[in-house]
Amino acid sequence: MTVRPIMETRPQEDPSWWGAILLGAVFIIAGLIVLGDVVAATVISAFLIGIVLIIAGISEVFQSFSAPHWRSFFWRLLIGLLYAVAGLMLVTNPAGASIALTLVFALALIASGIVRIVQAMEYWQWFGWLLLASGIVGIAAGLVILSKWPISGLWVLGLVVGIDLLVHGFWWITLGLGLRRDSRAIAA
Repeated sequence: MTVRPIMETRPQEDPSWWGAILLGAVFIIAGLIVLGDVVAATVISAFLIGIVLIIAGISEVFQSFSAPHWRSFFWRLLIGLLYAVAGLMLVTNPAGASIALTLVFALALIASGIVRIVQAMEYWQWFGWLLLASGIVGIAAGLVILSKWPISGLWVLGLVVGIDLLVHGFWWITLGLGLRRDSRAIAA
């Protein structure tokens, strides 16, 4: 009978931590680029949203012809045409359209802030105070945007996209560092 040596088995280090850090760095760089010229980022965002709306609208128009009932056909055709028209407005005049988008965005922030404040009372035991704070910040942000509107329409979307990219990038880096720390603790 031969005795086999027991091989030490150690879990392999998870390589995904560096991928998360790399992705976070890409998001942060993109966020800094966007924040470097928020007006250009706003116009580009409006233009890209317009292209997506045109594609969605055309798709909906074509899809409406497969509707089994005339009523469905009419509504789907109308929705597709509205998407396409809105997209054309964004593509042909992204700066002007971004001003309108900013107005809608500010009103949506205020409305969602009010809803979050109402929900905070209902969910108070589950960190409702944080929901309340989020609602107050949402309302305040909407009011600040409205107070500077229509000029704010030229920079708000770019600023929001830039900040979102930065925060998301920091989250990815934090996740990557946490994965690295945890994989080393398991391997040791």
